[in-house]
Amino acid sequence: MEHKIFKKIAQSSNPDFGDIISKSFDMYKKVISEGILHMLISIAIVIPFMLIVYLPILPEYISMMQNMGDSYNQANVFEDMAPPFLIVWVLVILVMSFVMQVLSVSIFGHFLKFLKNKDLGNNDDIGGYFTIAKEHFGKIIVLSLATTGITLLATIACFLPVFYVMVPLTLITPIFIFNPELSVADMVKASFKLGNKYWGVLFGLFIVSGLMASLGFVACYIGIITTAFFSYIVYYYVYKETIGFDTD
Repeated sequence: MEHKIFKKIAQSSNPDFGDIISKSFDMYKKVISEGILHMLISIAIVIPFMLIVYLPILPEYISMMQNMGDSYNQANVFEDMAPPFLIVWVLVILVMSFVMQVLSVSIFGHFLKFLKNKDLGNNDDIGGYFTIAKEHFGKIIVLSLATTGITLLATIACFLPVFYVMVPLTLITPIFIFNPELSVADMVKASFKLGNKYWGVLFGLFIVSGLMASLGFVACYIGIITTAFFSYIVYYYVYKETIGFDTD
């Protein structure tokens, strides 16, 4: 039996660009402290990853920098590494990348749930920042592999299809967070069904929200902490105004 989300998508009405942006700005002002907190937590989990990636090659990198300009000693960061070490290092990076993806989805999934509570005046238990990761670790990994595969295929196909798949792939996160019982295949199917139906409006919304989220770079980069989460507010309202919740 087909999940009810597909019926909701079929019966959904065209999202209003101006209304969603306006509501997103209003919500942004109400949740800025929570948004910053989620951003800080996401940055905190990146630091160990960066250390794991760069500490093993730091001595070689320093040596390379010291020998810059020396035509007799043009060192490469990787040329002095033992092949077994290099293979293990690359594998660790790949594993850590997927773990980072799981934790990121969990953190911002928690933020999406917080937005729903705030918007609807609910007091539902949304768990901790990493509850989603603990409960759905395997599903998020498979979902990450699926989105990575779709992106690679779109890139191989003359790159332009990347702009097309960008919209449905962006919708996967809110669809997963609010419908975790769906299979990965159904999540991808639902995101493409919704993305295809309103591609033009959604593409415009995601571009504008991305630009707004990037405004923090103007403030010497550190300001990105105060703006980057704006995109997730837009994602929330796109989901609410199209698929909606049973409580609506």
